[in-house]
Amino acid sequence: MLTRPIPCTGKPLPVIGCGTWLGFDVGSRPTELPRRGEVLSALFAEGGSVVDSSPMYGSAEQVVGDLLQAGGQHGKAFLATKVWATGKQAGIDQMERSMSLLRTRHIDLMQIHNLEDWRVHLATLRDWKAEGRISYVGITHYTEAAHPELEKVMLAEPLDFVQFNYSVASRNAERRLLHLAAERGVAVLVNLPLGAGKALRALGSKPLPGWAGDIGCTSWNQVLLKFVLSQPAVTCVIPGTSSPDHMRDNARAGAGELPGPAFWKTRMEDLRP
Repeated sequence: MLTRPIPCTGKPLPVIGCGTWLGFDVGSRPTELPRRGEVLSALFAEGGSVVDSSPMYGSAEQVVGDLLQAGGQHGKAFLATKVWATGKQAGIDQMERSMSLLRTRHIDLMQIHNLEDWRVHLATLRDWKAEGRISYVGITHYTEAAHPELEKVMLAEPLDFVQFNYSVASRNAERRLLHLAAERGVAVLVNLPLGAGKALRALGSKPLPGWAGDIGCTSWNQVLLKFVLSQPAVTCVIPGTSSPDHMRDNARAGAGELPGPAFWKTRMEDLRP
């Protein structure tokens, strides 16, 4: 799998990861756990590493932590989670719990979920980074309506990562956020890169265009993920899935040619439902 550097350190990060919203919230259904373990194993086997979670995602953190522990795979994962609380101590308590659930004493990336009480938590995250408890600090949101607020924070504060939505079906990030991230040296994680499934469902009944094979794509998933990765500012995309086959399919979008934005200008008609 191809990698892109994290701007603030230069360390390489594989371009395809895995989101855990919905798909990994299966703690009350233990028969589902082996399949989620296969998803993580597929991610690592294909060269990926980023696993993104949150306390907001039900039992997802615990499921990820238990599976990584059982498989001896903590060393393969770039663990990203979030703080989603109001108040300094509530945030600290929640992050401590996340570490416990994820069965680790170190989180690679701690993010402020949906900018919740971000001024308070950002100070704590910087302290934790200085102490070596986390490696990187970030902020997140998942709606276009929040992009102006993300921009304000990115302009006002030094950050290591920003996470936001971007896809064929939701291209607002092209207007400012992607350029700003590049200017500010901020790594970008893209959530909802398949348009929350809407783009994929709309295109699923159409045959792949002939040019898809020219860029190494054998599925619509791969085409849509390569579209997102065509933006040089994007460091990693984190499509969510509960299927090992889908994880392998997604991961293959991170191999081979990644054409730039100019490639897609004459091909957007093929990406419309």
